[in-house]
Amino acid sequence: MGLDQYALHRDPQTGEVEEFETWRKHHALHDWMENLWNSKGRPYEHKNNKQFNCVPLELTLEDLDALEKERLRHKVNPEDDRYLLKDLGFIAAARKHIENGMQVAYDSFW
Repeated sequence: MGLDQYALHRDPQTGEVEEFETWRKHHALHDWMENLWNSKGRPYEHKNNKQFNCVPLELTLEDLDALEKERLRHKVNPEDDRYLLKDLGFIAAARKHIENGMQVAYDSFW
């Protein structure tokens, strides 16, 4: 068992959801997203499970800007740059989805 992570976009008019990026065991990104989730008041927290697991976290353009800034400074995980290009690609794609009226979320399962 491990950490599986997903980026999703949702069309608010149709409700259609599509996965557009995945990661496996990118713990630094998950930790960053969990901190963001905590700062947003833990939305969609499960009543029986207080962990950040199977909890969709909606991302805004501001969130993506902050993540990009951290990744470019290598503060998400300085010794794990293998995900850098993938993360930057995700950020660019997520921005486009938001600009096209979609909602973007991060989700994970472990």
